[in-house]
Amino acid sequence: MEQKNQLIYWTIVVATAGFLFGFDTAVISGADLPIQKEWNTSPAFHGFFIMSMALWGTVIGALFGSFPTEKYGRKPTLFWIGVLYFVSAVGSGLAWDPYSFSIFRFIGGLGVGASSVAAPVYISEISPTKDRGKLVATYQFTLVLGILVAFLSNYIIGQIWGPELWRWMVGLEAIPALVYTILILGVSESPRWLITNKGDVEGARQVFQQLNPGEDVEPLIQEIQQNKQKTESNEAFFSKKYRWPILLAFLVAFFNQVSGINFVIYYAPRIFEMAGLGAENALLSSVGIGVVNLLFTMVGVYLIDRSGGRRQLMFLGSIGYILTLAMIAWAFKTNAGGWVVVTFVLGFIASHAIGQGAIIWVFISEIFPNHMRSYGQSWGSGTHWVFAALITLITPPVIALLGKNPWILFASFAAMMVLQLLFTLFMMPETKGVSLEDLEKKLVK
Repeated sequence: MEQKNQLIYWTIVVATAGFLFGFDTAVISGADLPIQKEWNTSPAFHGFFIMSMALWGTVIGALFGSFPTEKYGRKPTLFWIGVLYFVSAVGSGLAWDPYSFSIFRFIGGLGVGASSVAAPVYISEISPTKDRGKLVATYQFTLVLGILVAFLSNYIIGQIWGPELWRWMVGLEAIPALVYTILILGVSESPRWLITNKGDVEGARQVFQQLNPGEDVEPLIQEIQQNKQKTESNEAFFSKKYRWPILLAFLVAFFNQVSGINFVIYYAPRIFEMAGLGAENALLSSVGIGVVNLLFTMVGVYLIDRSGGRRQLMFLGSIGYILTLAMIAWAFKTNAGGWVVVTFVLGFIASHAIGQGAIIWVFISEIFPNHMRSYGQSWGSGTHWVFAALITLITPPVIALLGKNPWILFASFAAMMVLQLLFTLFMMPETKGVSLEDLEKKLVK
């Protein structure tokens, strides 16, 4: 297989973990109300056990995903992630009560969290500098593709058989999970991990030569070895040395979630029904979210290694966030109508896809040195999922508390995005076109 095809193939296989991530995240939106109706759960119970349990699993998977990724390698971790997805999908579809359902959703969450660590790290470590942004962003592309497929399958199942067959909605994920688990066996281990963690220079050389046939890979190998020699084997991640990338990863992940993106994806049908749409139109509008997310993610992937790079996309996304969230708040405040809310929600999704959605996993995977990359990815991903879980947990009772004033929630999200805009303008460094080793010299003092 030619170098370019080999690189693309490995990237797509590993990025399929993102597809499962997206499907698992969004599929619950179609089962949200039917499950609450079937098991007659209270808003608080439903928010914690049904809707946010997967996210708590994701938090654990993200926070501790760096351990197997670093100790046993990127490839074995990616394989077991597929196993977790498969077990979760089958178990959720066969769940006999809300507690068993929550346990299997938690298992799937472990896979989501670990994949948000291992997959971006792996892709960033096999990618050439000039294409690293778009290749790592492939993970986000497959993620939003998974969201779209989940929305579509929910709509089709709901239309043909009725929303009561929610078990088919959540169980369908078992098929792509099994395919991914088999395909991941055919990729090679990360060459940077082989050098930094295993000391296997020859193995790394073979992988680099597979990816770059006919090119001299020795300078790159020497640079990786030199960076390894400069580091102390027992140094702590949370130290003054890494304070700047740690802060950057935290803020990018924090702002990603306080935009309200997971709230919109998880509760899209409910939001549209609150705005006055019928249940059928609400589900169909959720499919529109998936389509817009996919199209504008494609735009973001195209631009991320071009033009102004990561910072420019964050700037555009921030402006879009502020405008669309403010208009959604206005629409709810003035009862402007369901389709007005749908229009600006789609604008909000487009702003996310071209900005935060395109850059988050790329940026976090770039700013930490080789020997700390999985820990840094775990830190950023863990931050992301802690806030995602908290927002998803409190949403049902908050919506119930706000009653006819849901505009307050969207206005709060808009205010947070003003802070993200300031972060982008005054703190965020550009990483486009800079090698991982040079970024280490720039950000680690």
